[in-house]
Amino acid sequence: MQPTLLPAHDFGPPPGWAQFALVDSPDIPEYPLHQVMDKVILGDALQVLPKLPGESVDMVFLDPPYFLQLPRKRLVRWGVRTPVEGVDEAWDKFGSFAEYDAFLTRILQEVRRLMRPTATLWAIGTYHNIFRVGKILQDLGFWILNDVIWVKPNPMPNWLNVRFTNATETLIWAVKDKGCKGYTFHHAAARRYASGRVARNIWEVPLCTGRERVKDASGRTLHPTQKPEALLERVLAVSTRPGDVVLDPLAGVGTTGVVARRMGRQCIMVERERRYVEATLLRLQCINGVDDLVVTR
Repeated sequence: MQPTLLPAHDFGPPPGWAQFALVDSPDIPEYPLHQVMDKVILGDALQVLPKLPGESVDMVFLDPPYFLQLPRKRLVRWGVRTPVEGVDEAWDKFGSFAEYDAFLTRILQEVRRLMRPTATLWAIGTYHNIFRVGKILQDLGFWILNDVIWVKPNPMPNWLNVRFTNATETLIWAVKDKGCKGYTFHHAAARRYASGRVARNIWEVPLCTGRERVKDASGRTLHPTQKPEALLERVLAVSTRPGDVVLDPLAGVGTTGVVARRMGRQCIMVERERRYVEATLLRLQCINGVDDLVVTR
């Protein structure tokens, strides 16, 4: 069975952009690489990734759920009395650490199968999950090259003043095994992004705000952990070449694909939330200019 293109009318003008999305189905046994290149697949990564050909991608950017385990109560900022928009999405909820670890393991097993011998993987997370990600990577045979600390000059404050404000996230950069040679690393680009004379593993990039932040029709943030394009630009600049194939198996609102397309890389994205796929297509429409992005459905 051939994959179904998402109906053009679901995404608004121009209709031609529907060619950049596919709808996965249990009836589809596999995806030839040419069929999914520069597309976002609407489907569950655990179902889609096994259908992709092995050793077919040059870089993977993995932005998994953080499993934040936030309290089930409304948080309000002191003084201004405005609500805190945290992560309260179904995709960030797991029954236990064991369930979360099993999810990560299955994703990473498939990702490792899809990586070419010289491919690299970037995995990002907060203190809530990144240590679990790192352990599972090592247990599966990945070899960690570096961690990179993303410093946010504009973090969300800790309004209760009971702990430090969390102003960083961690990116793990890895290859599929210890013996990997010939992976891409552009030292000059890494040095350009660091302050000082050496390519330090500390990147200061503001949180995604303003016109770059995708909103829903009510003006609320559509995706609570949307990554800034500037962060993905650094990832792609230091670890890929023009024409490389980049995979984002949990694509959210498509930042990886938008930046990859702008930088001359090819990209395969997988996302199970239709509203995020819609946002991805709208962002691709605006790739040559910055517009306010509002998803109306």
